[in-house]
Amino acid sequence: MSAYTKSMQELIECFKKMPGIGAKTAERMAFHVLKASSEEMIKFSSVIRKVKEDVRFCKICGNLSEQETCSICNDSRRDKTIICVVEEPMDLILIEKSGRYKGVYHVLFGVIAPLDGIGPEELRIKELLERIKQDKVKEVILAMDSNAEGETTALYLSENIQPLKIKISRIAYGIPVGGNLDYIDQATLIRALEGRLPVSNRT
Repeated sequence: MSAYTKSMQELIECFKKMPGIGAKTAERMAFHVLKASSEEMIKFSSVIRKVKEDVRFCKICGNLSEQETCSICNDSRRDKTIICVVEEPMDLILIEKSGRYKGVYHVLFGVIAPLDGIGPEELRIKELLERIKQDKVKEVILAMDSNAEGETTALYLSENIQPLKIKISRIAYGIPVGGNLDYIDQATLIRALEGRLPVSNRT
């Protein structure tokens, strides 16, 4: 039998469902909610509600936005002939923080992972190919994580993009094999972008 009240136990279980949150951390977060002022928690719940109601994914690239299209896609200063393909919006935000990339993005919302039942059809690959043709794209940068799923996805994309006769590159320099973008510092990521390599069929 749990020593917590029913509502506290429910709150802990909710926190445990969040990525990277274990039982102990969930308990600490629940106690923080309990000890915090009512004003603080009202604001917190209001912000969560606002994010859930207002934030959507850009219909062009998949970035976070409160409009149909995001600020990057709407920026006339961005080079729309270069598309950086990432797995998730968080990867896009990480690259954007580097301040060096001036092209646009395309979020796949995942990677090809047959063991998890995720094939190319579940990702935004068709939309990417359409953008390349429509926007007369000159270069596609593949910024997948350097693990088995990321490599599989990058290979699939390169094989489907190459017939379009445009430059395909892959960020590589400074990123270790098996590494995830989430854990790469900005300086390393900048070097990876600047040292991107051409992609061939044997990549």
